[in-house]
Amino acid sequence: LIVACERGWVTRNELQERVSRALDCLERATCYHGLYPHFMRGDTGATKPFSRKDDGADLVETAFLFQGLLCVRAYFSGDRPEEARIRDRITYLWREAEWDWYTQGTRTALTWHWSHTNGFALNHPIHGWNECLIAYVLAASSPRYSIAVEAYHEGWAQGREFLNRRTFEGVELPLGPDWGGPLFFTHYSFCGIDPRGLSDAYADYWTQNVAHTRINYDYCVRNPRGYKGYGPNCWGLTAGDSVKGYDAHSPRIDKGVITPSGALSSFPYTPEEAMAALRHFHDNLGEKIWGRYGFIDGFSEQHDWYADSYLAISQGPIVVMIENYRTGLIWNLFMGIPEIQEGMKRLGFKSPHFASAIA
Repeated sequence: LIVACERGWVTRNELQERVSRALDCLERATCYHGLYPHFMRGDTGATKPFSRKDDGADLVETAFLFQGLLCVRAYFSGDRPEEARIRDRITYLWREAEWDWYTQGTRTALTWHWSHTNGFALNHPIHGWNECLIAYVLAASSPRYSIAVEAYHEGWAQGREFLNRRTFEGVELPLGPDWGGPLFFTHYSFCGIDPRGLSDAYADYWTQNVAHTRINYDYCVRNPRGYKGYGPNCWGLTAGDSVKGYDAHSPRIDKGVITPSGALSSFPYTPEEAMAALRHFHDNLGEKIWGRYGFIDGFSEQHDWYADSYLAISQGPIVVMIENYRTGLIWNLFMGIPEIQEGMKRLGFKSPHFASAIA
């Protein structure tokens, strides 16, 4: 929505109205120590269980939510009472999110789920490397309920698939599982976190994300399984709807399914390759994969299968990451937030953004 406002697709007043309605929902929704479930009913805010035991908070999905909310707060920086009210409402939700509760009283790692009925029964500690970096950044940045820095270093950074440093498709991969995993690892947390010039004790994150994307692209071009359609203008293995349900596609889990958000959300990392995919998807495949809400979630020329779905978690990063490539808009908003700067500094991050802040 911020991008839409900047590009002139919606007015600032329309954006304000949409944000206000979303905040109305969040303020009446059931939350769990300030965190929200994976799914909720839009009309009532009641939790819609993801599974039998996953019937409460989803810390990672909440982190994606707050990444967006804090960008909205930074964007509405004007003196108008309506904008001040939106800032205040978002700040209230942000201050009430009890991130430290989800360390279970320890200093070792965040836990993904908690509910009133099942507690921490799912017992899913959040270790790296994957899409969850934003959770630790927000938890360290919380103005009231921040986590100890040990949780980042002893929990997140000690995951079995954190450090890699092996070579795939001729490219050294600093972090993550072999072959990099699904491309959304380079998208979801990095809608707000700017990887340009970002580093800590473990990696340079621009190098990490470019390497991951290059490996995914080069694998699709090489196409070792001979799937129909793969090539320099048709690539991108990431999570999305698949021939038989939802799947997290990657070079290690390659089922002949291309998810458009894989290539299109990678514009910052491989702009020429992403543009080639965009042209092919739009100009050549056309109505097979392009519809009312943009590109469908996935397709397979190998299996002659084309999804009839559009998933928000795929559509959103496409718009945000293309705009980050064009102007750095969302990166600049998020990385300029004072709490985020302080939290990332606590964790040991260095970034060119830390020289200035947005009030």
